[in-house]
Amino acid sequence: MASSPTSLVFKVQRREPELMKPAKPTPHEFKPLSDIDDQEGLRFQIPILQFYRHSPSMQGKDPVEVIREAVAETLVFYYPFAGRLREGHNRKLMVECTGEGILFIEADADVTLEQFGDALQPPFPCFEELLFDVPGSAGVLNCPLLLIQVTRLKCGGFLFGLRLNHTMSDGSGLAQFLTAVGEMARGATAPSVPVVWERYVLNARNPPRVTCTHREYEEVADNKATIIPPDDMAHCSIFFGPSEISALRKLTPPHLSHCSTFEILTACLWICRTIALQPDPTAEMRIICLVNARGKFNPPLLPRGYYGNGFGLLVAVATAGELFKKPIGYALGLVRKAKASMTEEYLQSTASLMVLRGRPLFTVPGTYIVSDLGRAGLEKVDFGWGDAIYGGVAKAVPELASFYVPFTNKKGEDGIVVPFCLPAPAMERFFKELEGMLKGQLGSDEEKSKFKLSSSL
Repeated sequence: MASSPTSLVFKVQRREPELMKPAKPTPHEFKPLSDIDDQEGLRFQIPILQFYRHSPSMQGKDPVEVIREAVAETLVFYYPFAGRLREGHNRKLMVECTGEGILFIEADADVTLEQFGDALQPPFPCFEELLFDVPGSAGVLNCPLLLIQVTRLKCGGFLFGLRLNHTMSDGSGLAQFLTAVGEMARGATAPSVPVVWERYVLNARNPPRVTCTHREYEEVADNKATIIPPDDMAHCSIFFGPSEISALRKLTPPHLSHCSTFEILTACLWICRTIALQPDPTAEMRIICLVNARGKFNPPLLPRGYYGNGFGLLVAVATAGELFKKPIGYALGLVRKAKASMTEEYLQSTASLMVLRGRPLFTVPGTYIVSDLGRAGLEKVDFGWGDAIYGGVAKAVPELASFYVPFTNKKGEDGIVVPFCLPAPAMERFFKELEGMLKGQLGSDEEKSKFKLSSSL
């Protein structure tokens, strides 16, 4: 079920990073981001890693050259990616479309895909070598918005690494861009999906009006010590295949039996994570679900081809004691209710809150964030070598967030990989609790007494 850090070590030889510009001249203009894009919680870099097998049909083709040319051609259509972010009045972010380009790195590794074994999911061995952090490039403002590294492997396969400034796109928007790169790599002259900016559709009303309750942006003092310290963090991945999902579904009450896989998985992880952290029973714990607005409304709120951040942060709140003592149906009901609160009005209200409160960070104390990449399609990006074996986030980022990544294991079972990050002692407790759930055992008396003892100190 779980993938832990591997002992695999290998060498990566990198060429000097280069600035890759669009293949043709592009407009020099300023394009404001939306009021959903430029919130504080998205002002970070998100790493993506894709694994590709050798393909006999591509014999003699160099993935580095194929992808390099395809990216340059695609940037003609997605030219804001070749610009730089600037910050204006009230911390408003905008792209100056300078055409300076993105960072591109060519590399070779003395390893085969087979040597990775079960490590084809986070955390990846030698990750820092597979997606090199070019010094001075990781800022949000005045820095390249994309960094791409293509690493050839000894077996003829390759790794495609990418780092994205999250204010520019979400998973669906990035997949749209990379799908276009794949199309260009396979001979297309233009993306099949139109490229649409139109960030104004997710801007605040004039004048801004907050019409909904937004507990995901509450200012909360961490007086219950629910912020996780960054030191001594353990990273792992958990694979949930058909048997694991089925086991979790058996724990749901009859009136919630039709819940989605996302909902039951999220409820169970929220409970296990809370127990693992051993907070004060009265501490408020939040689960924030990123809910995609694409295809959600009729008529659609976001036009086809929109590649900005198109989601809302929907929150459920419970005390640690409630999550621990009450049946799974309690947390599951809260998650379902939170997801159902996603409306156009909610997004408009969120955008207004950003403008009125200076684009705040989401609530951090006691928070766990989950995002489902199942429909984004990152694993389906095809540069000519077929679908990725693994395609998705390279780790749990930031430490309080997990992404659900579609994955097919060696048995051919389709499931979900969840990169997870917790302090090392908490990780042990987390796995013990999760294994109990998968066996239908919901919290032993021994664990409950430990929880009460540790949380009362």
